[in-house]
Amino acid sequence: MPAASALSVLIVDDQLTIRSLVRNGLQQIGVTNTREAGDGEEAVAALVARPAHLVITDFNMPKLDGLGLLRAIRSYEPIRNTAVIMLTGRADPELVQRAAQYGVNNYLVKPFTVATLREKIEEVFGALT
Repeated sequence: MPAASALSVLIVDDQLTIRSLVRNGLQQIGVTNTREAGDGEEAVAALVARPAHLVITDFNMPKLDGLGLLRAIRSYEPIRNTAVIMLTGRADPELVQRAAQYGVNNYLVKPFTVATLREKIEEVFGALT
């Protein structure tokens, strides 16, 4: 059982409001070590500079989308085992299948609740304390 306060999370979304909603939800469940990136390219640079336990990323972003980010994470050895939760406004079966092929750990469909956010994280890491 990991302590929520021990998790480091990178939130990746091109919309500041969504990043803020995710950050606030994480804070409500005790996750305070968060960073943010506005797109996949920025996220890759942030992870290479300082790895995180979890990336919560939007699918649809400019420059490098969520699938591209997931592929980049899985192909770079130092960050390959980083957990990734894909945040999407559409539960498109093709997207889900492609993300699964690239090793996504879980999905979070917008709009989401704090309880759902916690549930999706706990499905990856186990119960948070």
